[in-house]
Amino acid sequence: MSRAFIFPGQGSQAVGMGRELADAFATARQVFEEVDDALSQKLSKLMWEGPDTDLNLTENAQPALMAVSVAAFRVLQEGGVDLSKHAKFVAGHSLGEYSALAAAGVFKLGDTARLLKIRGQAMQRAVPVGVGAMAAILGAELDAVRAIAEEAAQGQVCEAANDNAPGQIVVSGHAEAVDRAIALAAERGFKRAMKLPVSAPFHCALMAPAADAMQKALADVAMAPPAVPVVANVVAEAVHEPSRIRDLLVEQVTGTVRWRESVLWMKSQDVGQLVEVGAGKVLTGLTKRIDKEIEGVTLNTPADIDAFLKTL
Repeated sequence: MSRAFIFPGQGSQAVGMGRELADAFATARQVFEEVDDALSQKLSKLMWEGPDTDLNLTENAQPALMAVSVAAFRVLQEGGVDLSKHAKFVAGHSLGEYSALAAAGVFKLGDTARLLKIRGQAMQRAVPVGVGAMAAILGAELDAVRAIAEEAAQGQVCEAANDNAPGQIVVSGHAEAVDRAIALAAERGFKRAMKLPVSAPFHCALMAPAADAMQKALADVAMAPPAVPVVANVVAEAVHEPSRIRDLLVEQVTGTVRWRESVLWMKSQDVGQLVEVGAGKVLTGLTKRIDKEIEGVTLNTPADIDAFLKTL
């Protein structure tokens, strides 16, 4: 059995994240300092002291989550982890795909931070606050949610944005259309449908201006082949050519995050352990829901990392 390293997306952020790593490891401190310098912003201070309202802003949450993931991964590398030897793939949920690419050496750390700052700002600007919304529909499978979204659209945008796990699908689009989708889900007897506390409707056609912004930003950034292939969100399979990775990152802004399929694809490639590196443990929870045969491991504290390194 092989393993893959996976990296969390937006929603895993919390004030204080990464502080233990910085206190314990000089390598982690260097990552946070490099990100601060790249952004000309004391992002690490915001991460550790808050306020959470500022940390939760998309333009801050995205580079901050990446910084924690890369800091933890660099500590792993210092402890002897070699991607080409110890993993078959990397993958990340939405912005986590950038963390995966940084870990695999595709992007330099400073470039990754700047790309995610641009991505967060562009996503926020694409749709005025209040115009868009997202909702989780629980207890329904992807095809059923797609049918609901199509019916709810009524000339507006309403699409399946995240296929996170069986029975956990997120829709995104115009606020009125998302409200109609919630009502339809209730009518059809699905377990629960609820609005998500997000500031923009991610991963739907309303994000087209942000996709254009990322196409421009990515065109100017140096990319190297990854140390191991990355399982890309929008195709749910491994890619390794920088030009293809770039195209898929642009497509990812408006496309569905096919996380459930990505996990099952990795299992089909003999991956039996998914190691979540970074803040929180959302992806480890999703792994259990997707396939109980896959072992999920969470690494976000010095103790987690020490324990994991002893298993290699």
